[in-house]
Parts: sequence; C-alpha cells; structure tokens
Amino acid sequence: MRLRAILDDGLAELGLALDEAKLQKLIDYIHLLNKWNKVHNLTAVRDPEEMVTLHLLDSLAVLPHVRANRLLDVGSGAGLPGIPFAICLPELQVTVMDSSQKKASFMRQAKAELALPNLEVECGRVEDYQPDAPFDVITSRAFSELALFVKLTRHLGAPGGQWLAMKGVYPQEELDRLQLEPSQVLPLKVPGLKAQRHLVFLPFNQDMKVA
Repeated sequence: MRLRAILDDGLAELGLALDEAKLQKLIDYIHLLNKWNKVHNLTAVRDPEEMVTLHLLDSLAVLPHVRANRLLDVGSGAGLPGIPFAICLPELQVTVMDSSQKKASFMRQAKAELALPNLEVECGRVEDYQPDAPFDVITSRAFSELALFVKLTRHLGAPGGQWLAMKGVYPQEELDRLQLEPSQVLPLKVPGLKAQRHLVFLPFNQDMKVA
C-alpha cells in the first residue's frame, strides 16, 4: 500500500523503529481522518498520501525529543501531534485539547477506534483548563505565536518541564517577544517535506515574564 510505503520510508529516514501494531494504528488514523475530513473539514490537506507526510511524519519528527510522563497538546485540531505521540508511546499519558467541538468529537472517535487508553480529549479554552495534575511537556503545532502560547499555558506546567513548540521557519521575531531564553531551537528534517521546520525548547519558569 502506498500510504504504508511512505510511512515506512519516512520512519527509516527519521531513524524510528515501530512495531506492526503501532504502524497499523498510524495508518488507521490517517484513514479515519480522511473519512471525517470529507464531511467535517478538519484539515486543509485532502490527499491521504500528503497527510502521511504533512501530518504523521511532521509530528513524528518530534518524537525522539518527547521525554515525559504527562504531555498536553494544545490546539490539537485533528489530534496532531498528540494522537501520533499516544500511538507510538503507550506509556505516555497524552491530553489533546481544542476549543472546537467538532474537532474534539473526531479525537474522541479516534481514541475509541484506535483503542488508546493513554489518550484524554478535552474541549475548551486552555486558559480555563484546570487538570488534576500538571504536565511535564506542553506542546503545540499550530496553536499560536510563542508569547501567547506561553501566557495561556504557564499555569499547567510541572516544575522541571518544558514547552515544545513546533514551528516552521526560525521564529526569531516570536522569540524576541519572550523574556525567556530557549534552551534549544532545533531544526528538524521532515522526510518528503522541503519546507523548514524548527522545534523550540522552552523551560518552564514560573518567574518568567512575557513581553
């Protein structure tokens, strides 16, 4: 199958080895997303082959840098990157959050169909979210610019944790608006994608001020 070949080649390029059950769930997720997308317009990407590159591999390029027990994915949309993380790291407790009821409904369906007990779905505004426990990692793929992302989620981080913000080109202007130095801004190579990708590592710091 063409989708599986694209995924297998991309994972090999990323140096990631996944077992057959996880690979099948990733493909099943793409099929489910494609099915829902025809009715509910969850993503502008229409071609399932492009979904593998632009959604799965784009998310999984971050996977080696996820070191946490509890992760929050803010503005998850159709579940990206949170659902691929939950599939590949079953020991990781993943919470995906979006303010759109439609997108939250899709993510709940994905949780059920893909049998992901480590995935929780929240619908609402992140600044109002009060979870039972804080998160080691808070991530976003297309939620907002960095200063707003940090401002709205800073109450959710556990001591010693970090934000992982997925960005396109190097976000110099966004970083300039933060009175916080990233511990790292890492360029990522996404297989099959020519566009730039960067991962911004920002340590949680409760005394931090957002400019």
